[in-house]
Amino acid sequence: MTSDFDHHEPGLGEANGHQPANGTAAVADRASRPIRKDERIVSSRGLYIESWLPERRSRRKPFYLLHGELGGSWLWHRYLGYFAPRGWEGHALNLRGHYWSETADFGEIDMSTYLDDAVAGVELLPRPPIVVGHGMGGLLALRLAQEVPISALVLLSPALPAALLPPPPPHMVRLLPREYRRELLGWDGPIDVLQRQNPDLTAADVARVQHMMGAESGAARRQMLEGVEVDLEQLPDAPRLVIGAGLDRYFPEPDSARLAEWLNAEYEAFGAHSHYGLVVGEQSYEQVADAIRVFIETHRV
Repeated sequence: MTSDFDHHEPGLGEANGHQPANGTAAVADRASRPIRKDERIVSSRGLYIESWLPERRSRRKPFYLLHGELGGSWLWHRYLGYFAPRGWEGHALNLRGHYWSETADFGEIDMSTYLDDAVAGVELLPRPPIVVGHGMGGLLALRLAQEVPISALVLLSPALPAALLPPPPPHMVRLLPREYRRELLGWDGPIDVLQRQNPDLTAADVARVQHMMGAESGAARRQMLEGVEVDLEQLPDAPRLVIGAGLDRYFPEPDSARLAEWLNAEYEAFGAHSHYGLVVGEQSYEQVADAIRVFIETHRV
């Protein structure tokens, strides 16, 4: 189903340092252009892909957005609303059992299931995409890049591949349940406490993340903690950007910097951003989206 609506967000201020040469007025004009909402469904795997498209067909490479633990396409709504008016298609995959995809037994799901999901979804896109992954979705993006053609790779506070990962404490892995929810990540507390832990998020941001978090596969988390192999030689020669968050309690910013060096990727750190502030923060996401846009435009992707 496709629906038309007018989307508007404020023009970018001069302070962010990421303006095109023609100035704020032109940026604001692009940001207020109408967009379309659409969907793509992988029936064989029960997957739902949420798509936000420019009003007119674009020749730009599409974005393919991969969420992390407990996530879904809801995580990317601010990015979808940022890039579509500026001419980029955005396609946010819901992995098996997440958000609008069909329910599933998380006890039978692991990282290989998610990789197969990501491959199935990318096959519906018109051109090799700009793949963006957040947290565990960043690790999934790395594995996907070994399997299919891509145009660029953007990793936001990503989980580390096996080559950079120290062995986890045995009890941390041994005690993981088959399925877990937000309690395991410490997101079951009062809104004010969570906001103090994530100061770049508003109370509304925190409430939304807490409400939208679903269930997750214990096997997938176990594999992430123990290490998923990524072969550098199998990664395509495509532009790479890693973004770290200084307030990330799950994937520390120095780890993101190490990954960027290992990948020979460009690196940008946002010291005042939390893990979720990079993508859903009303007052914080736009700085990160600006950086991604500048990266894409610089490389003419």
